Amino acid sequence: MATRIPRIAITSLLNHSRPRRAPPINLRLLPRPLHTTSPPHHPKPPPKASHLASLLLTTSLLLTLPLLSKSETSSLDPSPSPSLPLYHLSEIHQSHGPTSPEPWVTLNNKVYNITSWLPAHPGGDVILRAAGGSLEPYWEIFTIHNSPHVKEILEEYLIGYIHPSDLGPDGKPPATSIEDPFVNDPVRDKRLITHTYKPRNAEPPNQELDKGFYTENGMFYVRHHMWVPEEDGGELVVELPDGEERRYTIGELKKRFKTERVTATLQCSGNRRNDMTRHAGKTNGLQWGVGAISNAVWEGVKLKDLLKDAGLELEQQENEKDMHAWFVGREAYSASIPLPKATDQNGDVLLAWGMNGETLPRDHGFPLRVVVPGNVAARSVKWLSRIVISDEEATSQWQRRDYKSFGPNEGGKEDWDKAPSIQEMPVTSAITGVWVGECVKKVSWMPGGGIGSGERVNGGGRTIDMAATPQKVGFTPKPTSSDGNTPCPETTPDNEPIALQGYAYSGGGRKITRVDVSLDGGATWDQAQLVDDCSNPATPCYGNKSWGWTRWRYNGTLPVLSLPPTVPLPPALAKVGQDCEDGFGRSVSLMGQLPKKQCTTLIVKATDESYNTQPESHKGIYNVRGNLATAWHRVKICPECTKGNGGKGGLVWNTGETYGCGFRKEAEEVREGMRAASESTGNGK
Repeated sequence: MATRIPRIAITSLLNHSRPRRAPPINLRLLPRPLHTTSPPHHPKPPPKASHLASLLLTTSLLLTLPLLSKSETSSLDPSPSPSLPLYHLSEIHQSHGPTSPEPWVTLNNKVYNITSWLPAHPGGDVILRAAGGSLEPYWEIFTIHNSPHVKEILEEYLIGYIHPSDLGPDGKPPATSIEDPFVNDPVRDKRLITHTYKPRNAEPPNQELDKGFYTENGMFYVRHHMWVPEEDGGELVVELPDGEERRYTIGELKKRFKTERVTATLQCSGNRRNDMTRHAGKTNGLQWGVGAISNAVWEGVKLKDLLKDAGLELEQQENEKDMHAWFVGREAYSASIPLPKATDQNGDVLLAWGMNGETLPRDHGFPLRVVVPGNVAARSVKWLSRIVISDEEATSQWQRRDYKSFGPNEGGKEDWDKAPSIQEMPVTSAITGVWVGECVKKVSWMPGGGIGSGERVNGGGRTIDMAATPQKVGFTPKPTSSDGNTPCPETTPDNEPIALQGYAYSGGGRKITRVDVSLDGGATWDQAQLVDDCSNPATPCYGNKSWGWTRWRYNGTLPVLSLPPTVPLPPALAKVGQDCEDGFGRSVSLMGQLPKKQCTTLIVKATDESYNTQPESHKGIYNVRGNLATAWHRVKICPECTKGNGGKGGLVWNTGETYGCGFRKEAEEVREGMRAASESTGNGK
């Protein structure tokens, strides 16, 4: 079968050799001052391909690198290079705008030729809205771009400077303004913990994450690369291998096809990325906790039924295993899956218009989205507008230059063409709730429990991963205190009760068969109780395989721990902290003088029906993108003598902060970002 490039790909290729048309998005550049004189045209040659690949990675909207300060983002080049030409704003605006075959942009007093970058831009042709003008008003909205590394690589596209006569007293060109494309985004639940506001990326706090088998719509994690598109009629176009097209309205889909339901978990490839950062090394991407995963029952039409109706005859596709189904969203995002997955009788790929018995929310794809059970959520394209059956996978950046994983040694030198796109997800699990001592009695699924499973019972701020931020998890009343009147005991009590809960999940429809729990850092193990939510009439499961997560619970007794001394450490020792195993990497010269840190590490790991299990450490699966962070989940808890509860003595149990050796700086950056997120109440938008 001859290779055929889909029409949308042909359009993309042709755009490299003809004037490019700006996309129909809700942005407007206001008039700029025009100038009359122009210097000679001496464009700088485009950067090398290696620079393109690097820029592609670092400017992805996935990245959340430290933001520049206002003074940094507005800094000007005080001494323009005499070897580079000067350009007037009139030439840039008139000759290198959105429809030009050679678009340019400016930033502060510099001029950049972005022609070679266009195929790599994560936002597609959206960047052309800035062509002929300044990036600054866009970067003020898309603050995710304001990172040192992005600006450093942008310098590879520098071709000259703005003529001094076009600059104002502040040394900058006249300011321009644009319409904020995020202004019509939906209002979000304030309980969500936000990583970035524009675009919105947020996850539920631990205590809300797996509160129920189905994640409520307002608490379902949000992963966006751009703004949420405005509502439209929702027409869907299906393009077949021969180029023929068939169009469907949402009303037609609901009327003509059988409505199906599928229970499926969606999980971002970066779920638990902060865990990999803290235990293995710095990663580029949103520092998700354990909440970039959610579960729902979806309602819609099976993709295989639609493709058959559109005229796809699989028996005539000799190389079906080498073909792909592309999904194109209205906001520019696109991705693909192998065609056999799309047409598998048991694959349950759904075109969904409903979620948890309600109309699909705008944040999650209204009016229509794809749900690809068992695969990375990056393939479940929202705001679906087009499906293309092709003999190659999607050519988008999100398919070819993102959502892939590499070896621990390949950071900065990845071979993107060699690595396969992430499709089915590996097995993972996480601890989402810990209760110790008296607090165990308050857990609803324990005998005599008094509140809802997953609800916070013992204070502390919101958190996205209790392994990374301090959180009170228990209290044990005892006639002891740290006030000196009653000595603190040397050890914690025998048979100290503990309760844990969390989730486990494996891609490909593979059922979770076992969850192992350790209360002593992996020295001994026990098995958790798997919650059979599918047998509950209130939460039935739909679909041909185990596409949803498995919630688990565990109760046991903690090992006896030696309690730390109540006297404060000398200042010099207090600054050193704990040893590498416990987190900070203490100074060798002071190790013998430090008291032993008295904590224990809780661990969870899961196994699926194919006996796939989680790796012990993130070090062996480390990759600079921080994808597929699926190592054992560890939460350290530590006891401390306290007056507590109105002066009544006892032990307070808190989660600790566990960092990997050699990565304290990166770990502290993650910690501070997570603390800021946990303290934020959100603004609803």
